[in-house]
Amino acid sequence: MSTYTSTLGGHRYRFGSLARLLAAASPERSGDRLAGLAAESAQERVAARWALADVPLTAFLAEPVIPYETDDVTRLILDTHDAGAFAPVAGLSVVGGFREWLLAADSGELAAVAPGLTPEMVAAVSKLMGNADLVAVARKVRVVTAFRSTIGLPGRLATRLQPNHPTDDPAGVAAALLDGLLLGSGDAVIGINPATDSPKAVRDLLELLDGVIQRYAIPTQSCVLSHVTTSIDLMASGAPSTSSSSPSRAPRRRTRPSASRSACSTRRTRRRGRSAGAPSAPTSCTSRPGRAAPSPPTRTTAWTSRRSRHGRTRWPGATTRSW
Repeated sequence: MSTYTSTLGGHRYRFGSLARLLAAASPERSGDRLAGLAAESAQERVAARWALADVPLTAFLAEPVIPYETDDVTRLILDTHDAGAFAPVAGLSVVGGFREWLLAADSGELAAVAPGLTPEMVAAVSKLMGNADLVAVARKVRVVTAFRSTIGLPGRLATRLQPNHPTDDPAGVAAALLDGLLLGSGDAVIGINPATDSPKAVRDLLELLDGVIQRYAIPTQSCVLSHVTTSIDLMASGAPSTSSSSPSRAPRRRTRPSASRSACSTRRTRRRGRSAGAPSAPTSCTSRPGRAAPSPPTRTTAWTSRRSRHGRTRWPGATTRSW
């Protein structure tokens, strides 16, 4: 395992692995700090970025962030890596050449190199690019998707509404949801990152979002982030919407088993089966843009008024599905 070093202000910083280097180079986030992954100081963060700037892209193939032997997703990425597509940038360092290459490349070149890049390569260079750099590169890529709304057309801006709540309380989520909708936010997607991965909590939030969208015919999509195995279980139980899935490869999310190929295959098969058969619940917030989602079902949602510690709030009570 390689060791990466950088000297800043007379102090020599040492990073024992590529994973540790990537974590230390990330912008400060409370979640990283709680997981023990964040840089200990702003100086260490800068030093990590200096060191990361000199790491060749080939290092991400030689030293996977999650070990090849223990992770199905890593094996899938490396086993299907397109060496031919990677060739034009194979000799570049993360930022020394790759950043400039991205800024100079046209849309055709970006599309051609994409199969040769791993998620860690993209994450690494993004840590070393400013907002202007990211916008300059992203605007060259055209990804137009359409479900209840169309996203990605030139000259348009769509926003995500994320009505999170620290305890996943539906009343609190509903309040944040209303506030965002009144501000005109959420036309890209209404998405929630729940505080837990409880299947019941995820399902309750899915029903809340889907009920609001269906009742008021809002032209948008919804998602609730959950582990892929939670998504599979919810699909099997007839949940009203398919949640966005995380394979849980990052160290901070390794409290649950990492996703296996069989689990991902099961989820893909069930989604296709629901799409090919009877009308299914909306499938939204997918990880791969451009893939059409199934048609929404016919639903009748009975709204009830319930009192909670936040006061009187309305959200879906009884739900009837017509399949």
